[in-house]
Amino acid sequence: MNLSKAEEIIMEVIWKKGKVFFKALLEELPEPKPAPTTLATLLTRMQKKKCIGYTLYGNSREYYPLVKREDYFSKQVNEMIEQHFDNSALQFASFFTNATRLSKKELEALRQLIDQRIKKKQK
Repeated sequence: MNLSKAEEIIMEVIWKKGKVFFKALLEELPEPKPAPTTLATLLTRMQKKKCIGYTLYGNSREYYPLVKREDYFSKQVNEMIEQHFDNSALQFASFFTNATRLSKKELEALRQLIDQRIKKKQK
């Protein structure tokens, strides 16, 4: 499932809130806020993509995520690695460490994470 930028912004609010009614969702969105009809259209598209669901209370809908944030972004990163780095996480990691402005402290923290993963793999 691929979400548009506008849909991702909406999903961020829904992930943060867990459950949210339409009016509260609209209030939480950053400026410039979409028109209510635009938001309704985006929510319908997101339901069709099966990333959100809702519970109906009279005429009000309370929206909730059907996909975990980490699962969505993990899938996005893995697709990017497949499409742009010949399915090589090593090529991606090399690109990432060279193309971003990681400080020495961040690189050392990244090394620690990698060392921890290596230890887990050895067990």
